[in-house]
Amino acid sequence: MRVLSDFTGRWALSRRIVPAQGAEARFEGMAAWTAAGAYEERGLLRVAGQPPMQAERRYRWAADLSVYFEDGRFFHQVPPEGGATGHWCDPDQYDVVYDFADWPRWQVRWAVLGPRKNYEMISHYSRE
Repeated sequence: MRVLSDFTGRWALSRRIVPAQGAEARFEGMAAWTAAGAYEERGLLRVAGQPPMQAERRYRWAADLSVYFEDGRFFHQVPPEGGATGHWCDPDQYDVVYDFADWPRWQVRWAVLGPRKNYEMISHYSRE
């Protein structure tokens, strides 16, 4: 069962974004959590046929593993034991599975489906 302090520190982050149609993207970088739950990831995003670009995002994680966008809106709740959850962002559905079976290596798999979105995003985290 994971708690917020399990995530504190720096992690290597590798991500594949696989659209139903179009070019696959890859992200390589790092993710970091503070003891207070601030999350930041930074790295290089590569999409076939385009120059590499710097990418970053930030969230806030609460002690109960609720995840919030930077502006304070609720995003989703991470199951402490791992497993499935989701987020409805009208008109798109974001379904996610957290897999902590190989802790401290772990994976997050998003399936996103909507009128203009149809992709899978697989993120692998490991301690730096």
